[in-house]
Amino acid sequence: MDTHQPSTAPARSKADRDARLAVTVFPILVVMAGLAGFLLPGPIKAGAPAVPYLLGVIMFCMGLTLTPPDFASVAKRPWAVALGLVAHYVIMPGAGWVIATALALPPELAVGVILVGCAPSGTASNVMAYLAKGDVALSVAVATVSTLVAPLVTPALTLLLAGSFLHVDAGGMLLDIVKTVLLPVILGLAVRVFLRKAVAKLLPALPWISALVIAAIVAIVVAGSASKLVAAGGIVLLAVVLHNGFGLSLGYLAGKIGRLDHKARRALAFEVGMQNSGLAATLAAAHFTPLAALPSAVFSVWHNLSGAVVAAWLARRPLPEVSPAAPETAAITAQ
Repeated sequence: MDTHQPSTAPARSKADRDARLAVTVFPILVVMAGLAGFLLPGPIKAGAPAVPYLLGVIMFCMGLTLTPPDFASVAKRPWAVALGLVAHYVIMPGAGWVIATALALPPELAVGVILVGCAPSGTASNVMAYLAKGDVALSVAVATVSTLVAPLVTPALTLLLAGSFLHVDAGGMLLDIVKTVLLPVILGLAVRVFLRKAVAKLLPALPWISALVIAAIVAIVVAGSASKLVAAGGIVLLAVVLHNGFGLSLGYLAGKIGRLDHKARRALAFEVGMQNSGLAATLAAAHFTPLAALPSAVFSVWHNLSGAVVAAWLARRPLPEVSPAAPETAAITAQ
């Protein structure tokens, strides 16, 4: 282990700098995009038809980052991945419904909050797990599986929990997720396999491409509901802060109850608490109203800010040494 330290330390240092820069710049980009959408709604909301294609770009970039070892880690630790998957799709949808009901949100906002909870893991969760010194391999595995099962799980949960607020076209939602999420991810994975060298040169730019595209989606979503933002903004922000807070804390608790090690618990906190708000915004705008997409836009800003703060706090808390009884965890984490 020690023999690899000289070569891995500089790489880790560079990765640290890149990751910290990303989580610093990304929220700023999203905030600026939101302000642009609010101040210039007319020209920006004209881009609404492009939102599904923008989401496809993000998911294609995600597919480009996947490798066979990412899937191998699922097979090596099925219990940990299954626990993360169940926690994600139980805690966040349930919390969304509880918050929407407790705050007596209008139907459009209630559906928007619930839809955010029913989305798969967020694209920035892996970066936050890395910064928090969590189990990045587990984070990638849970994010990947939650995205792959989203075409079936997200529409079903949305219908179950949001159907009492507004009509939910679960079948149409399933087809949209397949087109804008599943197919681009599979295409990106295929390109990575067959054009490995070309993709390797592109990898450093992918987080920035995703950040810019997510910012564009946020600008369009905010522009679509700019006229109602002042009246609804306060209650939406409260709902989003509560939702994200429940996800981060209960995700960590799920790992603790499941007897996962401390690095895995940190990873689950972000995999549960951070959502693919771009997907939620796209589905809300396509199947409901622009106002229903507002919680997704606010969530996109907030969960990146809160995630960066929580990651920095966890990174400063010492991790207990990995016990000899958990060699599998240590091996996967070291990959």
